[in-house]
Amino acid sequence: MPTHFLRAYALRRARSSSSFLSRRKEALSLASRACAFVAAASVVAGCALPTHPDASAPPTDPYNPAATQLLDDTQWQLTSWTDASGQPRAVPHAGESDARPITLDFSTASGHRQASGFSGCNRFAGTYDLKDGKLTFGPLAGTRMACMSGTGAALERPYLDALSHVAKSGVQMNPPQALQLTLDDGQVLTFSPRAK
Repeated sequence: MPTHFLRAYALRRARSSSSFLSRRKEALSLASRACAFVAAASVVAGCALPTHPDASAPPTDPYNPAATQLLDDTQWQLTSWTDASGQPRAVPHAGESDARPITLDFSTASGHRQASGFSGCNRFAGTYDLKDGKLTFGPLAGTRMACMSGTGAALERPYLDALSHVAKSGVQMNPPQALQLTLDDGQVLTFSPRAK
């Protein structure tokens, strides 16, 4: 074979191999840039805060049924009472024209769970139980004083009846602490702690 053909063949071969190397460098460069992009995107995605699917959900009920177990040896006074439609009922508060607040006390001093309090006109007492986060009352007995007219007297019978129809109970431990009793018919009684 003449030498000029060999030189032309070698030259073409060198050019094609140079072209191949150039294309290979480009491909490697593109691959390394793609890897760098994927790595950067992963880092950014890892730093982004996730969006919780329940972000638009209503806030949780602060009254924890499990906290009902903490009611032993506590004292409460009724601060609000709403009917099933959410309308408030008038409740007596201390200092309002000689009114006495309606109270609910829990005691384990006798070795048994005893509930007592003031129901608007008379004092009452009986037993209570805490089971599976629910508060229930045994039979409640009261004194038999003659009641004067007023908010407390008007609430006495409904209040004692309410304590025998508790469907759900819960305690809010974060300040302001509160006890909430929801009745079978949807009424809600809310109590705040009181000093002994």
